[in-house]
Amino acid sequence: MNEIEKRIRQWIRPEVQAINAYHVPSSEGLIKLDAMENPYTWPEAMRDEWAALIRETDVNRYPDPQAAILTQALRDAMEIPGDAGVLLGNGSDEIIQMLALALGGEQRVILSVEPSFVMYRMIAEFSGLRYVGVPLDASDFSLQPEVLLAEIAQHQPAVVYLAYPNNPTGNLFDDDVIEKVIAAAPGLVVIDEAYSPFTDATFMQRIGDYDNLVVMRTVSKMGLAGLRLGLLAGPAAWIEQIDKTRLPYNINRLTQVSASFALKHKQLFDEQTKALRLARETLLTELESIPALTAFPSDANFILVRLEQGDASEVFDAIRAQGVLIKNLSNSHPLLANCLRVTVGTQEENAAFLAALRRAYQS
Repeated sequence: MNEIEKRIRQWIRPEVQAINAYHVPSSEGLIKLDAMENPYTWPEAMRDEWAALIRETDVNRYPDPQAAILTQALRDAMEIPGDAGVLLGNGSDEIIQMLALALGGEQRVILSVEPSFVMYRMIAEFSGLRYVGVPLDASDFSLQPEVLLAEIAQHQPAVVYLAYPNNPTGNLFDDDVIEKVIAAAPGLVVIDEAYSPFTDATFMQRIGDYDNLVVMRTVSKMGLAGLRLGLLAGPAAWIEQIDKTRLPYNINRLTQVSASFALKHKQLFDEQTKALRLARETLLTELESIPALTAFPSDANFILVRLEQGDASEVFDAIRAQGVLIKNLSNSHPLLANCLRVTVGTQEENAAFLAALRRAYQS
């Protein structure tokens, strides 16, 4: 062990040394169906209007620290209750980090279900918090009420995360069970609605019905992933406290201008979302026709499949070799053994994936 390794072992926190960094694979030259992005770009006229706006935007000054114009645009677009507080983050990841900082402390617990969004666990561990993962039902990835409520009673978590719909399984959890979780939780319950554009279900209008409920959203899935913008909406008293952990000027000027502009064209994104919802059902039907796998119904813009025949890693490699990148989840959690996840793309992208998948089985 050299001197650098000795110092690292001495000073880098053990929980950081023990985990791997979040890995994003290269997608150069591939049809990209691994990251739940909107596959559609902007029309040329909209691009020209945006470019003119950016050309007039000066970046020699710091951005509005409260992002007031953008916040109001998000309130309108996402129908956030008028009396709710709103906090913006550099993507949902920063908001999860702010929550860990605001509600963290020695021996405090972050709790979620598994499999779910990996950053709940990773950020908890980065922040020195204990993470408790409660398994979903192995057959359909639904909540197990008795198990979940027992874990909440035992661990008394500072924060409970429930993704709605869930990533990477795509399903919505039972509302009645979620309400029981909110009632039983001693701390904050965060309903993560990252995939809200692809479902009609939401807890946004229930903010205020419970004193410990907040809702997290992002603009990434609606088609603005490159802007890195998320929000947390909830009772103003909660938002005021969590906002104290937000770094100054965390939403840069270009993101504020670009997102405010894009939200004026929300109808375009709604039309794209509608097209993707229809494409999702077509893709699901095609996948269900393949006897070698099980495709799980989804309320998000992706579909989880479990291979009943063949090895997921080998099939993933074979699909990638044909120029299509999806997500191999087979080693991420025991309940996802031999599972792959595919983002819903354009008609042409979905057709290319299905052709590659069928060829992978024939080889």
